[in-house]
Amino acid sequence: MSARSASNRRSSASVHPYPSPSLVSIVLGAQWGDEGKGKLVDLLASEADIVCRCQGGNNAGHSVLVDGVEYDFHMLPSGFHLQNCVNIIGNGCVVNLPELVEEIKKNESRGVTNWSTRLFISDRAHLVFDFHKQSDGFLERGRGKSSLGTTKKGIGPTYSSKATRNGIRMSDLVGDFSIFTEKIQSLYNYYQLTFPDLDVDIEKIIAQFKELAEYFRPMTIDTIAYLNQAILDGSKKILVEGANATMLDIDFEDIASVVTSLYVRYLYQL
Repeated sequence: MSARSASNRRSSASVHPYPSPSLVSIVLGAQWGDEGKGKLVDLLASEADIVCRCQGGNNAGHSVLVDGVEYDFHMLPSGFHLQNCVNIIGNGCVVNLPELVEEIKKNESRGVTNWSTRLFISDRAHLVFDFHKQSDGFLERGRGKSSLGTTKKGIGPTYSSKATRNGIRMSDLVGDFSIFTEKIQSLYNYYQLTFPDLDVDIEKIIAQFKELAEYFRPMTIDTIAYLNQAILDGSKKILVEGANATMLDIDFEDIASVVTSLYVRYLYQL
């Protein structure tokens, strides 16, 4: 490079608007799950300022043993038990709020404190309802011998609601509750048409979620803006915690099946 061109080069600091962003570590599964992500996440979380769940629901999870105390995490991020760690349930997650409350209480009984100021839920995260869970069971039963082996937690149907744009977000719950009531009634009617055997007391669910709205309102924020600001801060260590593994991805699972079949045949030939 000539001296002239070198002198005309701008420094990276002047080219990039944010030259020193915070470090972000991302942990995702490379296979079908159950690869030990929890152990790795636990190690990284101990040094993180922010731990963020980016996908999935409470259909999986892991336990963390600290000083003889075992903490269980299914929906909660892995830094929930760490006093100086902010925990975020991101916009890519689907959240069963009643079960999340139970998970919080269970870990609270084991010594977790100050969690309400360290836990945030994305206002864009979608909500899991009982009719999602029931329909999950109906779908599995209908597949017969070809069942997927889901946990029947309603995760798949909730993501289906998200994709068809009739799902309900945290922002709907903590917003105008009359609009939330209309939306959940409409969503329930939709599922009832699809699954006539649904047995759900929708009025009871509405009353339950009215209380949950007040419980989670202080924790519901725009997590995208929050994380962007944390990245720009430059001094934060951020850990993004994935749930589903690569081979369970809905775009690549068919490819994974073919690769697996070929690999098994190869092993038998050894």
